[in-house]
Amino acid sequence: MGYRAVMDPDADLAAVASLIADRHRAQMLLTLLGGTPQSGSALAEAAGISRSLASAHLKKLVAGGLVRAQPSGRQQLYSIASEPVADALEILILLAPASKVRSLTDATRARSLRWARMCYDHLAGAVGVSVTEALIARGLLSEEDGTYRLGAGGAAEFGRFGVDVDRLERRSRPLLRPCMDWSERRFHLAGSLGAALTTAFAERRWIATREASRGSRMGCVGPKPHLAGPVCPGPQTGLRPWRPGPARSHVSRRERGLDHPDDPLDGPDG
Repeated sequence: MGYRAVMDPDADLAAVASLIADRHRAQMLLTLLGGTPQSGSALAEAAGISRSLASAHLKKLVAGGLVRAQPSGRQQLYSIASEPVADALEILILLAPASKVRSLTDATRARSLRWARMCYDHLAGAVGVSVTEALIARGLLSEEDGTYRLGAGGAAEFGRFGVDVDRLERRSRPLLRPCMDWSERRFHLAGSLGAALTTAFAERRWIATREASRGSRMGCVGPKPHLAGPVCPGPQTGLRPWRPGPARSHVSRRERGLDHPDDPLDGPDG
């Protein structure tokens, strides 16, 4: 499913709405918004339903163009079908009422998602917004008339970071695109550059994705991108310096993103 060149006034919007209206399918879509392909059994667990029922729901989502399935060994892995689908879901999240918090687990999960998460294939939440605003403050990006533009020295600086801007510009996908963050109500960087930077952060283990019921939460686990300065967002200060700890020969559960980021360098203060 992609953007239409010409809007169809007779488009069957109700057909798409009916796919999202089911709570189990909606939970699956929210899980897939984390950008990590998921197995049918993982999505069944996330939605709290049987594998057979999850399979039936997934067949409808695939047939409706919201989800794609790809073989992976003896199983199928599912993901959001395209960036426009992810964009549409993010906009609907802005319009949807907040879910009721019924437990400490719910509150912790919601706080983690507001702190940092994947939005399809780019960084979102407080971390994503702060990194984007730092890039603008340092002149690597500029914001004009609701769009982003590459700064004068942006391509060279991103190139030193290992991101080939010229190669990205040759793709059909937009290089730069502001994406409204549903939790921060401010924009974070999307487009091919946003995705490439997020991949670079993950490869350097500066961020680590974690499975969650509503997508991939993320924890800051190392030096923050030098492009934005060695920073990690904090709830009061906006940006907080990262201070390296002692060298260790192993990676802790927290650094691998298996535990909730409770300290100031890994998540919002309590």
